[in-house]
Amino acid sequence: MSDQPVAERLRSVPLRILPAPLLAARRGALGGRGSAHLIERHARAYKHMWLMFASGVVEPLFYLLSIGVGIGALVGKVAGPGGHLIGFTSFVAPALLATSSMNGAVLDSTFNVFFRLKYAKLYDAALATPMRSGDVALGEIGWALIRGGFYAVAFMLVMLTMGLIHSAWAILAVPTALLIGFAFAAAGMAATTYFRSWQHFEFVVLATLPMFLFSTTFYPLGVYPRPLQLFVDVTPLYQGIALLRGMTLGFVTPGLLWHVLYLAVMGVGCLALAGRRLSRLLLR
Repeated sequence: MSDQPVAERLRSVPLRILPAPLLAARRGALGGRGSAHLIERHARAYKHMWLMFASGVVEPLFYLLSIGVGIGALVGKVAGPGGHLIGFTSFVAPALLATSSMNGAVLDSTFNVFFRLKYAKLYDAALATPMRSGDVALGEIGWALIRGGFYAVAFMLVMLTMGLIHSAWAILAVPTALLIGFAFAAAGMAATTYFRSWQHFEFVVLATLPMFLFSTTFYPLGVYPRPLQLFVDVTPLYQGIALLRGMTLGFVTPGLLWHVLYLAVMGVGCLALAGRRLSRLLLR
């Protein structure tokens, strides 16, 4: 048997005669920077749709001005982290930033990914190159994080202008928003690989809307009955809201590391699942 490495022998075989398992092995052997190329492709595609790209800043800003400022004048102060009373607008603002990170990541990694997967056949074309399914998953999530980072910076500037930043720890709010986006983008993409039709996106709304309403976005956790508190305490959006509230309000404790670990494990696990599912769907 030749001592030539398997990867070198696979490179010498034309793609069209390789069976699917060997084709996957060839791509795995090549490795590469495929995810960066996919991100570049999306950036070029959105270059002429910058208005739609920037529109993601508007929704959380409207919520902040209508609910945070308008209703906040009627509500007054609420119990924040540690039981300290804070203004309602300061309470709601970091939660809206976390929600914006979730919604933006889920939108990019579900509806857009489903269209590219089922109709545009973009990933079939990508995997005809040295790109791997893991590169596709990482590239899509990376693009979602770039958009999410843009929205997070814009929203933080609004919060700073309105005097809603109360601690120097808020400098970590944008990286935290990216962590939230990473967790939800990976979860959304993994879930999308199981969808068969547009009707299945009802489950996306079923998952995200209750989290938006009940993950302490507008009310402190203590106002809920104890069984509901236990449920809210394990939802991923609550982890992100608790992190951002602690940082923007200055209530930073070692307990926040649990929220970081939760979101990181969720993101890495779902990213691995998305890569495997794409490999099964596209290389079978």
